Amino acid sequence: MTTTLTDSRATSAPVTGATVQLSAVVKAFAGHTALNSIDLNVAPGELVALLGPSGCGKTTALRSISGLESIDGGRILIDDEDVADIPTNKRDIGMVFQAYSLFPHMSVLENVEFGLKMRKVPAARRRERALETLDMVGLTKHRDRFAHQLSGGQQQRVALARALVTRPRVLLLDEPLSALDAKVRVQLREEIRRIQTELGITTVFVTHDQEEALAVADRVAVMRDGRIEQIGTPEELYATPSSAFVADFVGLSNRMPADLIDGTVMLHGWRLNLLGDPMPDGPVVALVRPEDMVLATDGIAGVVIASSFLGSLRRTRVRLSDSTVVAVQHEVERHPLPGESVSVRLKGAPVSALPLNPTK
Repeated sequence: MTTTLTDSRATSAPVTGATVQLSAVVKAFAGHTALNSIDLNVAPGELVALLGPSGCGKTTALRSISGLESIDGGRILIDDEDVADIPTNKRDIGMVFQAYSLFPHMSVLENVEFGLKMRKVPAARRRERALETLDMVGLTKHRDRFAHQLSGGQQQRVALARALVTRPRVLLLDEPLSALDAKVRVQLREEIRRIQTELGITTVFVTHDQEEALAVADRVAVMRDGRIEQIGTPEELYATPSSAFVADFVGLSNRMPADLIDGTVMLHGWRLNLLGDPMPDGPVVALVRPEDMVLATDGIAGVVIASSFLGSLRRTRVRLSDSTVVAVQHEVERHPLPGESVSVRLKGAPVSALPLNPTK
């Protein structure tokens, strides 16, 4: 029976990818635990992003799936097969890294054909598959060029084609866009998502860029200190973070002094529900989204520091009466000027909170 992707971000392309499962995976380097018993299940055809700060373990997790790193404990299964003793070149995966790593003495077409050549695919079939894949990434016209004749974005498209040409069950992407400029990065991430969806390849995408993760992934796993802090859809992570770390890392949040009383955050007279795990009563730092605040005729008094036009919205920085600086997101029609006196009100949305004096 052929299944289809049902996520709102995907089309109804047939799913051909594998299941990927990490179960209590542990990896240590010289006494440092890079992966601390992590569990992760990736469904066929799903794109899961591993997101987190440097050193959180996301690249180690990806390299462990690929076989480039051995694990010290737990299991890694691809289509329910334990791959611990299977070498990288036998795991039926494609990999794309930040560095393009193209063969400089080979043309674009020869670079893409290389993996098929190693698999002893006949020349005619090899050429046909390589041309099909180049067409998929929009580089057919550049088939005879060499790496030094291509832009960074074009080189990364070649690297992607080279990973896809073998029709792998699993695609692993390790910060593949971080070396590109902003405009090219956005274009290529959209292309990666389109191609991944069309082919139905199960994909794990490592990035430290939250916008990138939220834009392309079916689900995002936020990592911290070798653990998965929370995994969910981009909408779930943004709207209902399970911890203050996730709230602070995913999206923009204002840090505002508040008090936690009977499980409710008291902030400038507003009573706000607390997201995440319960905390002991006392002084806290509330994390308030810019879109959960409005400029109003009354409320918390403040003075405008700056206002930035962001296309479909405007973000204004305000210094409040208690000297806290907050960002307020609002309609573009209102253009507050630096030095202007304003008032800020809260919409009453639930917030995450940090202890006033956290131990970590």
